[in-house]
Amino acid sequence: MATGLTPTGMTPAGTARTGTALFDLTGRTALVTGSGQGIGRALAQGLAEAGATVVVHGRDRAKAERAASEIAASTGRETHVAIFDVTDASAVDAGVADVEARLGTPDILVNNAGIQRRNPIAEFADEDWHDLVATNLTSAFLLSRRVAQGMIERGSGRIVSIGSVQSQLARPSIAPYSATKGAIVMLTKGLCADLAPHGISVNALAPGYFATELTQKLVDDAEFSAWVAQRTPAGRWGDVADLVGTLVFLSSDAAAFVNGQTIYVDGGMTAVV
Repeated sequence: MATGLTPTGMTPAGTARTGTALFDLTGRTALVTGSGQGIGRALAQGLAEAGATVVVHGRDRAKAERAASEIAASTGRETHVAIFDVTDASAVDAGVADVEARLGTPDILVNNAGIQRRNPIAEFADEDWHDLVATNLTSAFLLSRRVAQGMIERGSGRIVSIGSVQSQLARPSIAPYSATKGAIVMLTKGLCADLAPHGISVNALAPGYFATELTQKLVDDAEFSAWVAQRTPAGRWGDVADLVGTLVFLSSDAAAFVNGQTIYVDGGMTAVV
């Protein structure tokens, strides 16, 4: 059973955490949506390595179970699996209820599930727009609303939603995607306003261009990869491991007074023109 985060950097027994102990997630549970592969998989792995009991979520049970098994084998940490549709309110309610029955309300919720659709705006299909909004934005609302109920009762929790450099910057052919990721920033601020009085912090982590299974075609495109390297001050694609430290920080007692913020992990892309 999770011990629960404390909003002041204290352990449940009342002993102050200091130094690296501030980043220790031992005894806490973390639900990471869309964590069977890609960025979500790396984030779940990183939280487990920091001590958390991780719930790997997805719609593909075989993929989620494989990821959970690999995380458990490599970290020695207890892992669990949750399978439900993040875009359906009833499914979210039932899925979170199942997690709570096994582990209690998660101490950490990571809203990572997301998709991409590309097309010039004059040709963008209604279906693709609705899919993007449902998966990238509505899911974060539904999960946050449901998990917040238990966090409020407990008086503590961490919610981290995954944004993007497109939360701030636009590119051709992905205007709807950019709209959903921009909305994540304001949803984060709004949730902060509602939940901070209950000892809950809500922040967003916004990656730049990262090499994953879903971006492999872009990575393999020599012209596009050259553009990424030129446009990013760090001169390279991000590696998913680059995101872990920021997530662990935002999930830990070290970030007890960080709330409503979006942290860009993008190699400097949003800092320059």
